[in-house]
Amino acid sequence: MKKPLFSQSFLLGGQVDRYQLSVWKAYLCLHRFTRYHDDITDLILLETLIQVNLIVISMSTKDDLMAGFAGESMANRKYAIFSDKATAEGFKNVGTLFKAASLAEEIHARRHLQVYGISSTQENLKEAIEGETEEFTNMYPEFIKRSQAEGNEDATRSFTYAMKAEEVHAGLYEKALKAVSAGKDLELSKVLLCPVCGNVAIDKAPAACPICGVPGKKFEEVTI
Repeated sequence: MKKPLFSQSFLLGGQVDRYQLSVWKAYLCLHRFTRYHDDITDLILLETLIQVNLIVISMSTKDDLMAGFAGESMANRKYAIFSDKATAEGFKNVGTLFKAASLAEEIHARRHLQVYGISSTQENLKEAIEGETEEFTNMYPEFIKRSQAEGNEDATRSFTYAMKAEEVHAGLYEKALKAVSAGKDLELSKVLLCPVCGNVAIDKAPAACPICGVPGKKFEEVTI
């Protein structure tokens, strides 16, 4: 059974988890789904009730930090893409401006999350597993159903690539969690990334990406 975005008790004035409120606030600001999304009807109803002042959400500073983190993170990626687009269209200086803004938004996002508080690597892995699993088991399958119904092949392909890559990520995080829980680092020689679908391979690239089919030689090594 799906977990509703908010309960009837919330509509009647009941208590609700503040972290969920921050997620809802971020969604309403960004007009996008989060991994806590299950029912678009709930989202539309919630936004409508807030707009007509039937619900007043009182946010704490920590809630605002998470909402700010979500907004700045999205802006970081969006402006980086805008930079690429402007440069491709011959507007190099505009592209540079967008790139600077993208990096600025990253600074803001990092600072917001640092002030909010970052958990241990073990807890972060658990959260990452939960998030990736939600995406490949619930979120993306629903997105794919809608895109297929609308005949949007590009969206279906994008969602499918992401869904399959998230499943790989979750599996790798599971292995990492097992190692970290034993007080050890994850054993590997290198990490490789598919530049097309986001698939991640450990130690060596496959002959071809099992998700998108790109040749293994196109995989890029990730280092820190």
